[in-house]
Amino acid sequence: VPLGCFAVVPMNMATADLGAEVAEMCCACCGIAEIDGIKLMECNVCDLVRYCSVKCQRDHIPKHLQVCKKRASELRDEILFKQPENSHLGDCPICCLPLSIYKKNFTLYSCCSKRLCNGCMYANKLRQIEGRLEETCPFCRQLMPDTDEEAKMNLMMRIESNDPIALHEIGMVRYLEGDYEVAFDYWTKSAELGDVIAQYNLTTLYFEGEGVEKDEKKELYHLEKAAIGGHPDARYNLGCYEEEHERIERAAKHYIIAANLGHDESIQALKECYADGKISKEDFAAALRGHQAAVNETKSQQREEAAHFYVKH
Repeated sequence: VPLGCFAVVPMNMATADLGAEVAEMCCACCGIAEIDGIKLMECNVCDLVRYCSVKCQRDHIPKHLQVCKKRASELRDEILFKQPENSHLGDCPICCLPLSIYKKNFTLYSCCSKRLCNGCMYANKLRQIEGRLEETCPFCRQLMPDTDEEAKMNLMMRIESNDPIALHEIGMVRYLEGDYEVAFDYWTKSAELGDVIAQYNLTTLYFEGEGVEKDEKKELYHLEKAAIGGHPDARYNLGCYEEEHERIERAAKHYIIAANLGHDESIQALKECYADGKISKEDFAAALRGHQAAVNETKSQQREEAAHFYVKH
């Protein structure tokens, strides 16, 4: 705007902004304003309107329902399609580098419920060999169990303190034994305590109808919870689901997020989407770079030496 002149805001824009502000200060049903004696509460599904009472909220539902559902879906997608900072496994607690998403590159210790990378396991093994020391956990230094029964006892001790990882592991033991109902109970509790892998495993039970009735809605619910928690397989499965229903844009978003966590299958899916003209060259190239960056973050000299050592032994 030139010096000495005034910028004039169009009347319709000013009116719209003012209307929005007024709406936030008033009950969406009866129009009463928020004053000292009256406190308005937000709709418990969306963030668009406020009410002075439960009665007003109930009376306004017929007018608000469609807009509310749309906004709730938008809010859910904002959470669902946000790129996690790291995978559900996080970092190795010793070297503080991101863990690989593939099981062959780390080990879970029953004594402390810690997942440790092969590099730190290798360094600990060298220390024990050179010092002629007993075999202990690289993290908590507890003596390693001699039998599977001792390992299970360690897990049961962790379960007494409501350790979500231990609950998941015992649930897996029961699942492999064919006791699906008990596995469901353990995984449900583990998921409630924040274990993302338990969330993902619950989808298998709902998909197969093992220990519970088949339920696609609950299967998708737990898939989304696991994906939000950074589980790349859950994210990939959501992408496959969306692609099967020909929602390619949503499928591609899921694949890209998983690829950025280092997920190989998602890169392959994106490669096929690109070959079929479903995504752009730029999006595919960005996913390739993100995938490689995620893989590189999990590398170190110590982990490379461990890989060569375990191949030989």
